[in-house]
Amino acid sequence: MRIARSGSPRPGRRTPGNAESGASRAAGPAHSGKVILKLEDVSKSFGSVVALDGVSFEVFENEKVALVGDNGAGKSTLIKIISGNFPPDRGTICLDGKKVSFRSPVDARRAGIETVYQDLSVCNNLDSISNLFIGRELTRSLLGLQVLRGRQMEETTNAVLRKVGISMPSSRDRMEYLSGGQRQAVALGRFVAWGKRLVLLDEPTAALGVRETRQVLTLIEATARERTSILLISHNLLQVFEVVDRIVVLRHGKVVGVREKKKTTPDEIVGMITGAIFIKARGRKEDPGT
Repeated sequence: MRIARSGSPRPGRRTPGNAESGASRAAGPAHSGKVILKLEDVSKSFGSVVALDGVSFEVFENEKVALVGDNGAGKSTLIKIISGNFPPDRGTICLDGKKVSFRSPVDARRAGIETVYQDLSVCNNLDSISNLFIGRELTRSLLGLQVLRGRQMEETTNAVLRKVGISMPSSRDRMEYLSGGQRQAVALGRFVAWGKRLVLLDEPTAALGVRETRQVLTLIEATARERTSILLISHNLLQVFEVVDRIVVLRHGKVVGVREKKKTTPDEIVGMITGAIFIKARGRKEDPGT
């Protein structure tokens, strides 16, 4: 079943989602700021499986955008493409108005893109300090040799962990001895310390308790105020509606809707995720999952 054309609808054009709501809604943001990230016709396949099919949308400076969709919608694939894990098969990615083609996550980090994955991408045999500074170690020259500036790295790590608001016995404890929430705190510390232009968050609160989750949501809001844009993947729509400005909905690898948070509801977003809105708009009675 064809769902909707990928990307933002043209002005004045009614999409199935618009028909369901009974009113024409602008898919683009009410935002006149600088475009930080722009995706145009981004597509990716793995063999016969189409993970992304013509994805297009924008993220503005200081903006918090949620990327939502059911399992298999293509969210994590898109995050991995933006962060340099692998290239798209087709389409363009622009950062600060310039076309980019990252060969690795290192290239993306150098460009100011920081990524926090849901699978706790930390090195369990290293301590918090080494995990925070991995690939960014501070050094000084001593008799012609490069020596780690251990004290400064430790002080910075402790300051970042305090800002994250999750306590742990010592920043010198190896990650394998920490709880899942504490390890996630270290991963989140990377976007606090290094996120410059754009932060990609893939289910950042999945391993956290209630208090830690609250602190993360506060951090997301504070980070955006510091001219850093946020692209957030989350299945928790309550959290999404609490912190973001706009919501991009993916279904079967396509963008089926882009909504300003203030002009939509959780029910509408769920309807786009499941396909129920589009089926209702056409007056069809088939299973929304088809």
